[in-house]
Amino acid sequence: MNMVQAQKQDQVVMGNTKFAVEIFKVLNREDKDKNIFISPLSISTALTMTLNGADSTTKEAMQEALFYKGLSMEEINSGNKYLYQYLMNMDKRVAVDIANSIWIKEGYPIKQPFIDINKDMFDAYVTELDFSKAQAADEINNWISDSTKGLIDRMIDPPIPADVVMYLINAIYFKGDWTVPFEEKKTFEKDFRGLYETSKVDMMRRKGDVEYYSNDRLKAVRLPYGKSEAYSMYAILPDEESDINTLIEEFDINTWEKIRNGVKGRDEFELQIPKFTMEYGIKELKEALTELGMGEAFSGGADFLLMSDNGLMLDNVLHKAKIEVNEKGSTAAAATVVVVKESAKLDNEFIADRPFLFVIADQTDGNILFMGKMISP
Repeated sequence: MNMVQAQKQDQVVMGNTKFAVEIFKVLNREDKDKNIFISPLSISTALTMTLNGADSTTKEAMQEALFYKGLSMEEINSGNKYLYQYLMNMDKRVAVDIANSIWIKEGYPIKQPFIDINKDMFDAYVTELDFSKAQAADEINNWISDSTKGLIDRMIDPPIPADVVMYLINAIYFKGDWTVPFEEKKTFEKDFRGLYETSKVDMMRRKGDVEYYSNDRLKAVRLPYGKSEAYSMYAILPDEESDINTLIEEFDINTWEKIRNGVKGRDEFELQIPKFTMEYGIKELKEALTELGMGEAFSGGADFLLMSDNGLMLDNVLHKAKIEVNEKGSTAAAATVVVVKESAKLDNEFIADRPFLFVIADQTDGNILFMGKMISP
């Protein structure tokens, strides 16, 4: 990779990270009172496959919403292709699987170059399917379930509407063991002070060396996975005087970089974090994506002429994600379905016993694979 390619690669990573932070903020405004868990990378991947079929102002609006302004389609595609290969091969002991598929209504005229670019750049499995048959939705759901090891088992309900002509789908699966696991015998019951009520949680704990960062607005810890520590979870607590939703509203790339670059090892440190399972969705992303500026793609005026000569528009974008966090490590998965239809201070402890933000990212570039907010267990 030459210097220019490396710069473009950095721009793709930066675009993905900005998109992660911004879509999370928009969803948090919609779901202030709920736990949230998403894979921004899954959402942006499904949308980038779709972007390959967009033209004119629809393409511009989608590029802007994905923070890919100023990049050519070739740069966006090759940047993401490189990124997926890199993420999936960083640490053989941490499972990261990224899979893509395109399901086309049998006999529907979708342009070959659109199919070819998604096969080549996104390794997409492409197939035609009789959407009118009863088991069509099951076939698609089975692919999603297989690609997420059963964590996400259903995204599409039968019957498939007659005007739907294509589904573009991304699935991502992550499984990593903590570099330093928690001892099960040290897990204890503790109060978690949620936004509106206090409830009991199984609190995992360990004492020892922990990477920690704090400023006057937040404190954060890094919990690495695997021997190579190529991936980490960052748990971020707002200052006691503040609250989780303010922290999220103020969270930006700058904050993220400060946390990533600022965590330093502290010994004799008391760490407490709840054991939890969280599921979010099926969430409809149409409104959130419209707020980010790509409303035209969902309108009758959408231009997807690089996909088909027939007038096409996006009907909705569906997302579902699930995470399990325990003493051993974390397992997470997400799926995104794009539905295309015809137009028409210094301290020595980090105790997460109140709402916190958490992010799973790679260590080198800070690519955000998953992002969540825990307000009540």
